[in-house]
Amino acid sequence: MHSSTKTALAAMAASLSLGFGAPASAELTGDLKIFLDTSNPAPRATMEAMIARFAEAHPGLEIETTVIDREAYKTQIRNFLTANAPDVATWYAANRMRPYVEAGLFEDVSDLWAEPAIADNLASTKGALTIDGKQWGVPYTYYQWGVYYRQDIFQELGLSKPTTWDEEKANCEKIVASGRACYTIGTKFLWTAGGWFDYLNMRTNGFDFHMDLASGNVSWEDERVRQTFANWRELIDMGGFIDNHQTYSWQEALPFMVNGDAAAYLMGNFAVAPLRDAGLSDDQLDFYQFVSINPDVELAEDAPTDTFHIPANAQNKDAAREFLRFAVSAPEQTIINDPDNLGQLPVNAQSQVADDKFLQQGFAMLSSNSPGGVAQFWDRDAPAEMAKVSMEGFQEFMVKPDNLDRILSKLERARQRIYK
Repeated sequence: MHSSTKTALAAMAASLSLGFGAPASAELTGDLKIFLDTSNPAPRATMEAMIARFAEAHPGLEIETTVIDREAYKTQIRNFLTANAPDVATWYAANRMRPYVEAGLFEDVSDLWAEPAIADNLASTKGALTIDGKQWGVPYTYYQWGVYYRQDIFQELGLSKPTTWDEEKANCEKIVASGRACYTIGTKFLWTAGGWFDYLNMRTNGFDFHMDLASGNVSWEDERVRQTFANWRELIDMGGFIDNHQTYSWQEALPFMVNGDAAAYLMGNFAVAPLRDAGLSDDQLDFYQFVSINPDVELAEDAPTDTFHIPANAQNKDAAREFLRFAVSAPEQTIINDPDNLGQLPVNAQSQVADDKFLQQGFAMLSSNSPGGVAQFWDRDAPAEMAKVSMEGFQEFMVKPDNLDRILSKLERARQRIYK
């Protein structure tokens, strides 16, 4: 059947049902096509169960779900948004959605963000869904980054959780004096160095500056960028990081913390499970928010965010909007982010969080103590080519900090070429 005929019939059915005083849940009719990149077993099952609950609430809808392998999805998304768009599609926030916003392929959903249920409860993620003052999708899950540390080592050395840069450095000096590194890290695959750059730059210069840099609007030789590296160098020069980190993956760097050769790890919450599996108890392991460096900037966090969008060429935008409302509602956020499902953090501040101390701490931090905004991680916020060359520079700087001038000159030349 031709899509316009379907739409006309759907409209007629909707008007008839309204005429008979049908409840709101029966008003949505027609087809709803949903494309998902959640191809791994647990995320796939979670999404399919959520869609089934939505279908039960809207029996007039014919819902067709298509699951595409996550890597294949990345290469196919532009084609299907252009040619045969679904009504709802998964993707990622911030600069990862920018190409599709600028190409006119994502629908402006600022009207949803004007609704109190979304405006009030999803405030921490609004910036990540905003381009040019408008919102282009909704989040459905994210997870925190921060400093995971050996609480027992801190107790042995008489250290407390730091909240300022001076406290962080003072702790680090005592940890190094005890014969340990302050931080484990594996920079073999570069992105872990990107995490350090994210936090140091956001704490030094703020979220807006960080995003301007990711967008190519700031020179890498700017004095404010140099200050970020100067702060980083303070930790490098005191022996803060493990040796030979450029030879390790992030997983291969875990034993340094497990064995007590390093006291902390700046990492995403996905590191908790392998640390527990390696034998660390929750009495030994704890978490703190990356400390404030510049008191004049608000605290912003890395919290990579997965999102739902309505393609601009969607056929059933009313039903798609209702699905987005449903996906971000507090009850659904509680269910889909449960440890038995996605095992991450709900984006709705009214949701219930699993009884896990790290999820609880991350939820509290992101829901109420990250006023500066939520970044998506350097290799999502910057274009792929810039992310690669800059993270190579970050790794080189950590190994050879005296090369800073040459590194920044190289990154500036890359910026001028990449963002033309």
